[in-house]
Amino acid sequence: MIVTRFAPSPTGYLHIGGLRTALFSYLWAKKNGGKFVLRIEDTDKARNSQEATDAILEAFEWLGLEHDGDIIYQSQRDDIYKKYIDQLLDEGKAYKCYMSKEELTELRETQMANKERTKYNGKYRDFDGTPPEGVEAVIRIKAPLTGEIIVKDGVKGDISFQAEDILDDFVIARADGAPTYNFVVAIDDALMGINEVIRGDDHLSNTPKQMVVYEALGFEPPKFYHVPMIHNSAGKKLSKRDGATDVMAYKEMGYTPASLLNFLVRLGWSHGDQEIFSMDEMQNLFNPKDINKSASIYNTEKLDWLSAHYIKNTPNSELAKQLEQYELILTSHDKKEILLDELKDRAKTLKEMATLVKEIIETPTSYDEKAVKKAFKEGSVEILNAFGAKITSAGELHLPVDYHHLMEEVVNEMEIGFGKIGQPLRVALLGKMTGPGLDSVMSIIGKDETMLRIANAITLNSN
Repeated sequence: MIVTRFAPSPTGYLHIGGLRTALFSYLWAKKNGGKFVLRIEDTDKARNSQEATDAILEAFEWLGLEHDGDIIYQSQRDDIYKKYIDQLLDEGKAYKCYMSKEELTELRETQMANKERTKYNGKYRDFDGTPPEGVEAVIRIKAPLTGEIIVKDGVKGDISFQAEDILDDFVIARADGAPTYNFVVAIDDALMGINEVIRGDDHLSNTPKQMVVYEALGFEPPKFYHVPMIHNSAGKKLSKRDGATDVMAYKEMGYTPASLLNFLVRLGWSHGDQEIFSMDEMQNLFNPKDINKSASIYNTEKLDWLSAHYIKNTPNSELAKQLEQYELILTSHDKKEILLDELKDRAKTLKEMATLVKEIIETPTSYDEKAVKKAFKEGSVEILNAFGAKITSAGELHLPVDYHHLMEEVVNEMEIGFGKIGQPLRVALLGKMTGPGLDSVMSIIGKDETMLRIANAITLNSN
């Protein structure tokens, strides 16, 4: 059974690259009937944030990415890590290092001056003397000094690392006993049965160290897939300005979970020329072996295009529920279908959709000056009065066509072009020159509200 995991550190928000890694891991596990584990790597107590942990969990809930089993918190597993630290010490595979910070700094400065790679020199690797006083020991693992470490990677192929070029006896426990990242990751992945690890290739430099831990403890390493980074349009590392922001900010911007996940799955993975993927299709088609070997490019226009597609194809009942986060209660609105159908093709995000809805159902409190100047010319007030009279004398008006017929009557009787009534009427109804069909707007807001808005505009332009 395939078991994958997502293991964020709660030291900041969940960013878009991390979410993509989580999605890939989730899809691969679900496709194979496996398990997807969520592990919070909170061993760095000085930098951990409960707020960051809550944000990660909130993002998972919003996106519907359900993990299997309880959330694992590394901070609750100190006894386990200590057990394996003691085991390595007892077996002579790790040792106490008493090199002070000052000594280590001096060593690094000397190596840099000699243009050598900075590394611990193994001073205490085979030490059996009397420990110096006043120095709290760290625990270092005995890494191989020669040879190669081969990482079998499903994206990049086999990767060979020369031990002497990349390794030294790295620290697995700090002076206060706190275990280090590469040590606990290897232990947790092994004990939790994680057998396939999908993560960003910024972790590739950590992998040889984790392989050393697997070897020392006799654990079977997982299959790795190191996913190339997401770059901006200039081919540079993604920044907040480009989109590397808090995942929940995408909710605030009005993107739906479906559009965001669809966008992410296509960043570095493809299935022919297909662009639109339902969650079922993602699970059925995704394979990490098909992940691109080169970096993917973040494209806001593609995200907007996908978002618009999902809004357009969302049933109105569901769309009305999604708009409730913007304090719009449309479920019982008698013209909900006309309203949402009219606006679906115009909005790229839910937030934009909410704005468009409010522009229709809320009475304008201001008018665009340029629009007023363009629309209200000689005869405009007379035309609006004539149209208002038509509405007053008409019977029941419900559908857009009912209002359209009245507009046609005014145009024919006054022998004017449609623009002569359309422009001032649009400004009266919406406060601007852009928007959906006027007959639909009037049908949505109703007879009384239409008359009120016309009267307001006439008053404004009669002064």
